[in-house]
Amino acid sequence: MCLILFAWNVHPDLPLVVAANRDEFHRRRTTALSRWDDLPVIGGRDNLAGGTWMGVNAQNPQRVAMVTNVRDGQLTAEVWPRSRGALPVEFLTGTDDPGSFARGLRDDAGQFAPVNLLVGDGRELWWTTNWPTPCAERVPDGVHGLSNGALDSPWPKVTDGADALRVVVDDDEPGGSVEPYLDLLALRDRPADDRLPDTGVGVDRERDLSPRFIDLPGYGTRASTVLRIGRDGHGDITERRFTYRGRRRGTSTVRF
Repeated sequence: MCLILFAWNVHPDLPLVVAANRDEFHRRRTTALSRWDDLPVIGGRDNLAGGTWMGVNAQNPQRVAMVTNVRDGQLTAEVWPRSRGALPVEFLTGTDDPGSFARGLRDDAGQFAPVNLLVGDGRELWWTTNWPTPCAERVPDGVHGLSNGALDSPWPKVTDGADALRVVVDDDEPGGSVEPYLDLLALRDRPADDRLPDTGVGVDRERDLSPRFIDLPGYGTRASTVLRIGRDGHGDITERRFTYRGRRRGTSTVRF
C-alpha cells in the first residue's frame, strides 16, 4: 500500500477513518478483502507471502494495522529475512499494545525491507519505520497522510490527499456512503514538478508515482480501501479492486 490518509479522533462518531491505496505489480496474486479462515483477521491477503497490507482484528476491530514501503532509489537490491506483510498480521493476532509493538519494529529494523507501519487499538495510534532512521512515535489527533516517506511528508499526494480527506470526513456520518472516499483516492492528476519529492529515482519516475491513483504498465493501484470505526467498535471496511489500466474488478464490504 502506497498511500494511507487517515483521520484520528477528528469525527465525533468515527474516531478512526482511513482511505488508502495499495500499489503493487499486477502479476502479484492476492485474495480479496474477507474474514480469514485461519486467523482472526479481516483484510486482503498477499498470496505470495501470506501477509496483508491493511486489516483489523475480527474479534476486536479497533485493533488495526497497515503498512507502506519506503522508497529509496539509492538502496541496492537485497534479500530481507522477513516479509513486511507479516507485521500487520503479527500485531492483529497478538496482544502487544501499539507502542510496544511499534518500538519492537524499531529494535528489529534489520529484519525487514524499508517499511512504514501504523498500529492502533482504539486508544492509541502509533507510526513506526525502520528507514532511514528507525523510530516510533505516537500519532497525535488530526488528519494525517503516509505514503512512501515519513509520516506527513510534504508530498503532494499526502498533503493534498489529507486536505481532501478532511472535507469528506467532515460531511460523513455513520452508515454514510463510501463513494466520496473512493472518489478522492481515484485522482490521477500529476502535480507540478516543483512539488515532487526527490527519493533518488529520477524526475520521470517521480512523476509516474506522484498521483494518488497510479496506472502504469504492469504496476499500479490494485485496491482502494476505506475503513471506518465507530466509538462502539462497530464499523465497516470496503475494498475496491482494479485490474490492468485501472479497470474495476469488484468491490467488497465487511461490516463488524
